[in-house]
Amino acid sequence: MRARRSPGAVLLAPGAGADRDQATLVAVDGALSALGWTVERMDFPYRKAGRRAPDRAPVLVASVVAAATALARSSPGGLVLGGRSMGGRICSMAVAEGLVPRARGLVLISYPLHPPGRPDRLRTEHFPAIDVPCLFVSGTKDAFGTADALETATASIPGPVEHVWLDGGDHGLRRRDADVVAAVSAWAGRLPR
Repeated sequence: MRARRSPGAVLLAPGAGADRDQATLVAVDGALSALGWTVERMDFPYRKAGRRAPDRAPVLVASVVAAATALARSSPGGLVLGGRSMGGRICSMAVAEGLVPRARGLVLISYPLHPPGRPDRLRTEHFPAIDVPCLFVSGTKDAFGTADALETATASIPGPVEHVWLDGGDHGLRRRDADVVAAVSAWAGRLPR
């Protein structure tokens, strides 16, 4: 009997106010690991140093690239990157900048399209450079971006984009881990190898 080949590796990064043990990331890790994926949850440098305020974007991107590079060494397949809120955004920036050459896809949970109440400050300038498949899992009541605004913004992404909307969910998607896990697991299973 032949061993099943691993579908690849996944790097998950937390939102600004959380660490690698954020409940949603732990749940996604468990589900994808059970499907044979190699999963790594990372912490950003400011969290490791015990600080609350995030580092500037270049430092955050560099930490994602370092974690992705280390993970790629131990996994023969390509990499899927992503995470919650800021973590997913930083992963998308690293992929858009071409700093993760074996990237196969992005999982963006509660993508922070703009700061709450500031729809004029979109965080999308890098979207036209993303050419990998993307999954956006968001709540319909997310203060960081409406469904219409996020779908309009993601139309500039050249790679295939899929949205999963969790009805009534806010940015934290509290008590919706099972829904997030189902969406991510189904999408990951459809990724080309």
